[in-house]
Amino acid sequence: MFLPKHPGSPTPPPAYPHTVVDQVPARRPVPQISVSTGAVVAVLIGGVVLTALLAAVAVTAVSVAAVAVTSVSVAVAAVVLRSLLRDQHRR
Repeated sequence: MFLPKHPGSPTPPPAYPHTVVDQVPARRPVPQISVSTGAVVAVLIGGVVLTALLAAVAVTAVSVAAVAVTSVSVAVAAVVLRSLLRDQHRR
């Protein structure tokens, strides 16, 4: 049903021979960058300050979450205690 079609004659060889030439890739000159000591110190101090700020924010978020969990658990305990006391007064 579906038969492959083959060309009548094979593809002729190329008219020119293909030779591999070892080429050295062209190297672009790398621009020289000079960094002063003051710039390095400024980047280091900025990194330390940002790290301290992120740590403070993380500690605050954890403490806020701890307060929220504690508040919810105290509220649940109060509701359960009130329910127990109410049931005891009915008897």
